[in-house]
Amino acid sequence: AHRCTAAGQDVKLSPREYELLLCLMRNHGQVLSRAQLLDKVWGIDFEGDDRAVDVRIRSLRTALGPAGGQIKTVFKAGYRLEEV
Repeated sequence: AHRCTAAGQDVKLSPREYELLLCLMRNHGQVLSRAQLLDKVWGIDFEGDDRAVDVRIRSLRTALGPAGGQIKTVFKAGYRLEEV
């Protein structure tokens, strides 16, 4: 159904944001580098900049509201989803 809820409220996500959240959830607690996220979410043929991950993480955090704080930045390593 590609639905997401946070704090009991429906959250509207773009398809890319949804896939990014799903990837983080499947790898809960594990640090994923920008390169890993690009490969898993954007695909191996993506030719853009790895900063695309940062932009989508920022919009995903905003969309999730307070729950977005569970997506942690690991300095010089990538991103990790903490307690869900």
